[in-house]
Amino acid sequence: MEHLVFVFGTLKEGFPNFATNRGVRVAGSFRTCAAYPLYLVGDRHVPWLVNSPGTGVRVSGEVFRVDVATLAAMDRLEGVSRPDGYRREELEVEGGDSPRLLLAYAYLKQPGQLVMSEVRAGPLEEYKLEHAARYRPRPNDQ
Repeated sequence: MEHLVFVFGTLKEGFPNFATNRGVRVAGSFRTCAAYPLYLVGDRHVPWLVNSPGTGVRVSGEVFRVDVATLAAMDRLEGVSRPDGYRREELEVEGGDSPRLLLAYAYLKQPGQLVMSEVRAGPLEEYKLEHAARYRPRPNDQ
């Protein structure tokens, strides 16, 4: 079984955690249909897409078709089983080579997890290589 996953940060092609993403990229670029706040958070400059639809900006990213094993690997990386981890949620994105709407999973932080004094940048429309250059993985992710 395949799943669609919208990636906006380190799981994008050519970004620090892309090795975990063994999916097949859907052609084109995508962005969220609703606005969301995307921040770089903490000393590690981790990209956080906060589950506050209607605030922030429409966020750009990529969509991948992933199998169950890849989805499980992404869940582990994003810490979905940890209280401080991301939550895998479905959201609508649009775009691609032939513009269309898709329902895809994305890894979101809950609003109560965000401490504004920890925000280093944002809200961002797109997580770029210049942002990824500041990213530091957790020591156990290396």
